[in-house]
Amino acid sequence: MTVDTAPPGVPDETRAPGRRESGFLAAPRLAGVGTAVSATSYSQREVLDAFGITDPKVRSVFLNSAIERRNLTLPAEDAHGVRAPESQGDLLDKHKALALEMGGEALRACLKDAGAELADLRHLCCVTSTGFLTPGLSALLIRELGIDRHCGRADIVGMGCNAGLNALSVEAGWAAAHPGELAVVLCVEACSAAYTMDSTMRTAVVNSLFGDGAAAVALRAEPGPVRGSEPQGGPVLLKFASCIIPDAVDAMRYDWDRDQGRFSFFLDPRIPYVVGAHAEIVVDRLLEGTGLRRSDIRHWLVHSGGKKVIDAVVVNLGLTRHDVRHTVGVLRDHGNVSSGSFLFSYERLREEGVARPGEYGVLMTMGPGSTIETALIRW
Repeated sequence: MTVDTAPPGVPDETRAPGRRESGFLAAPRLAGVGTAVSATSYSQREVLDAFGITDPKVRSVFLNSAIERRNLTLPAEDAHGVRAPESQGDLLDKHKALALEMGGEALRACLKDAGAELADLRHLCCVTSTGFLTPGLSALLIRELGIDRHCGRADIVGMGCNAGLNALSVEAGWAAAHPGELAVVLCVEACSAAYTMDSTMRTAVVNSLFGDGAAAVALRAEPGPVRGSEPQGGPVLLKFASCIIPDAVDAMRYDWDRDQGRFSFFLDPRIPYVVGAHAEIVVDRLLEGTGLRRSDIRHWLVHSGGKKVIDAVVVNLGLTRHDVRHTVGVLRDHGNVSSGSFLFSYERLREEGVARPGEYGVLMTMGPGSTIETALIRW
C-alpha cells in the first residue's frame, strides 16, 4: 500500500519543478535541529565484555557491524563485576529518566538552532518506541521544562524506526494550518531500556546495533509562495510518500519475550533484502509528478538502520557512498538511534554547509510494518 500526501497549504505547483509556482497559505520549513545522547559511550568490544559474550559467531556480529561506538546506559556492575539483567519495571523507569534527560536536551538545542525559546513552542509531537508512558512524554516534558500548558501536543508510540517521518508529516500539516507558529517533532529512543542482556544469536543483531539518542526538528510555515531561496535557513517540505509491506509485518517487532519475562526487540535477518526490494517503489512514488529523477536529488538522508540495510538501499537506488556519508557516519558513531537517526544525519548535513538554494533532498526511514517512509525537501 502506498500513500502520497503533501502538507495542507502546499499546492500541486510545488510538486512539479518548472511549473509556475503560485501563492498559497503557507509552506512548512525545517527551521532548526538538535540532538542528544546518553552520558556513556561504549565501543563494540566494551559492550561484548559488559554482556559477557564469548561465542565467536555472536562476537562477529558485533565486530562486523560498521559501528565503532554507541551511547548506552547499562546496569551497574555488582561486587563481582557482573551486570545483572533489569526487571521490566526498572527498564520502564530507565526509559522515563533517559527520555526526559535526552529529550529536554535535544529540544533545547533544536530551539536554539531555530532562534526560538521554549515560550515560542506551540505544538509538540513526541516519538518513542523504547518504553510506554501515560501521561505521554509530551505532557511530562511540558511540566519538566515549564513549557506553556496551552501548547498543543501529540505522542506517537510504538511505530519504530520509521516514526520520525510519520510525525514530521503530521507536524508539517499542523504548521501549514498555523502560519508563523512553531511546531517541533521530538524523537527520543532510550534503547538501553529495551535490551535483553543475553549472549544468544537471537538477540545478537539487536544488541549489536542500537544506541540511546534523541533528535528534534522545528517547523514553521511562513505565508507566501514556495521559492528555491532559503530565507529562514531551512528547506521546505514538499511531499511525503509511504509504502508498507504487509507480507513482512513480523520482520521487525518489539513484543513480549516469555522466556525473559519482558519486552524485547526482534529483527529478521531478511530485513535488508525486504527494504532494498521496495526502496525504488516508494522513491519513484515520491518523485512521481514532480518532474524530478533520482539523479536530480542532491542530498540523501537515510535512516542508519544497519550496514546491510544501508548497502541494500545504496544498491537498489543506485546511490554512491558519498550520498550516504552522513548515514554511515551516524551508524559508526552512535549505532542505530531508531526514529531520530535521519535527523542526526540532517544535523551533520547542516553543519557541513554544502546545501544550496534550489537543491532537492530525500529523507528516508524504515521500520516495523515493514514500512518505508520518505519525504521530498527543497532548499
